[in-house]
Amino acid sequence: MAKISIGADHGGYNLKEKIKAVLIKEGHKVKDMGTESAASCDYPVYGYKTALMVSKKKTQKGIVICKSGIGMSIVANKLPNVRAGLCRTV
Repeated sequence: MAKISIGADHGGYNLKEKIKAVLIKEGHKVKDMGTESAASCDYPVYGYKTALMVSKKKTQKGIVICKSGIGMSIVANKLPNVRAGLCRTV
């Protein structure tokens, strides 16, 4: 199974927790990069930490979640070997 890093800001916290639970249930190894609650926070911190795991090849894939999805994609795409895109549908 894949090693996956996942991170979200406060707007994406609940979705992050749901996705993380599904991935773990499917047998993937998940590294949660935060945030730890729905309390207001700065999205770049968690987008960067998550994408850095992919950039350094510590995880094979990464998932970043924020209210709009745009901010996290921009942050993630600033790192080498990372290509992030906005997904809105299954």
